[in-house]
Amino acid sequence: MILAEEREQVVWACRRMRGAGLVVGTAGNVSVRAGDLVAISPSGLDYDDLTPELVGVHRLDGAPVEAPLRPSTELPLHLEVYRRVQARPGSGDPHPGESGVSAVVHTHAPASTALSLVVDEIPATHYYLALFGGSVRVAPYARFGTAELAAGVAAALTGRRAALMANHGAVCVGDSVRSALDLAAYLEYVCDVQLRAMSTGLPVRTLPPGEIESVMAAMAHYRQTPPGASPGVAE
Repeated sequence: MILAEEREQVVWACRRMRGAGLVVGTAGNVSVRAGDLVAISPSGLDYDDLTPELVGVHRLDGAPVEAPLRPSTELPLHLEVYRRVQARPGSGDPHPGESGVSAVVHTHAPASTALSLVVDEIPATHYYLALFGGSVRVAPYARFGTAELAAGVAAALTGRRAALMANHGAVCVGDSVRSALDLAAYLEYVCDVQLRAMSTGLPVRTLPPGEIESVMAAMAHYRQTPPGASPGVAE
């Protein structure tokens, strides 16, 4: 089985994503890139039934290599991100200074989806935005699975590690599937805090200009992991 490790990572991430409340049912999707190949979760399959053998492998042009089931309807989005996005390094990167994208996680979490209905960008209200490389943009709405959606999300991700999708959900990218999934949880927290602050009707304070960049520098070496463990994001 080709890309055996990457396919196992997709299964692990899908189940963790659902367990964390970042998706409901079979919603959302996960992919991991290895060179010119991409392992991506299939469409419409319960995550309890998902096994590595059922995770499809496709080329960057979308051609199936080993795909027993139909891929996620968002395959065009994932492929466009891998082709176009060079994310700005954030303090959540396993290797600060590198900008490669090796994993994409797409969620339908409540707070991030709700916030995508009412803002065009998450402003610099919390220093956690340093994890994403700066303020998080909202990609314009387009129907799922379309080239328009893929192009809009890729543009919103330029220089970032996360984007909201208007009236839809969120996307996070990382150097590993674990870092992308961890970022999705942090993004949901930031969105929940933003919604709660907005619901008061009071002015929402933002950080001073340049503070996000300062935080990124301060947090670059904050994270620690035990020897041999996969790195996550700063706590």
